[in-house]
Amino acid sequence: MSHAEVLIAAQPAPPQTAKKLSMARVTGYFFLTLWAILGIALIAMIVFGWDVEKLETFGPRLLNGLGITIKLVAISFVLGAILSMPLAVARMSNNRILSTLTYCYVYLFRGTPLLAQIFMVYYGFPSFRWFFEDIGMWWFFKDPFYCGVFAMTLNTAAYQTEIVRAAIQSVPKGQREAANALGIHTWVALRKIIIPQALIVALRPYGNEIILLIKSSATVSIITVYDLMGETRYAFSRTYDYQIYLWAAIFYLVIVELMRNGWAFMEGRLTRHLKR
Repeated sequence: MSHAEVLIAAQPAPPQTAKKLSMARVTGYFFLTLWAILGIALIAMIVFGWDVEKLETFGPRLLNGLGITIKLVAISFVLGAILSMPLAVARMSNNRILSTLTYCYVYLFRGTPLLAQIFMVYYGFPSFRWFFEDIGMWWFFKDPFYCGVFAMTLNTAAYQTEIVRAAIQSVPKGQREAANALGIHTWVALRKIIIPQALIVALRPYGNEIILLIKSSATVSIITVYDLMGETRYAFSRTYDYQIYLWAAIFYLVIVELMRNGWAFMEGRLTRHLKR
């Protein structure tokens, strides 16, 4: 066995070589400085150009619109989540007809703009007013708020269907095989074994979807729903002050930030047993 006869004395660390100033770094510094200047200018504009009189006049309307936005998003997301469960199961079904129909639904609502879907519901369904009156549903489709809820529910259900399907398929196949070996019914295994594990995987995509839904909800103002953006457009039409839209942007930013932090806290609590 070989061994060292003499210990080598400790040597100082090699000197750090200075990084050359490349074109990429110069470009990065330029855009970083530009964004910093724009941010400082925006903050200064908010501080020095704050119009208290307009805020007192239109602030209550904006808060009322904020409540409508939260209500719209909450109802649409919950209904979409409920609808997405059977759709995800149908999407993975061995029945070719059922799987194809679900695929067409998901493809249609994910591939077309939400604004076009809202227009189709609000302006297209009145063409069949006689039918909705016969089934007693015209009261629903003549209201712009309900039309917005209906269109947004169908849209988010399509996205959530793919989220649930991908999450279920991420659960190892051995879980299903073990359930079958123990004689557990397929639906019981899906409800008590597969879906609880899948929902943990789907937590982050669900958070992203609800944040996108919050921002997409502004499109319902086009069909005279006085949500946050609808009230903002009304206030701007009376003042022609661009700061109204800045206030709306701040409201949306606050909602998204609260949602993001709340969702991250919930995800951390539910997945704490997975952290090492």
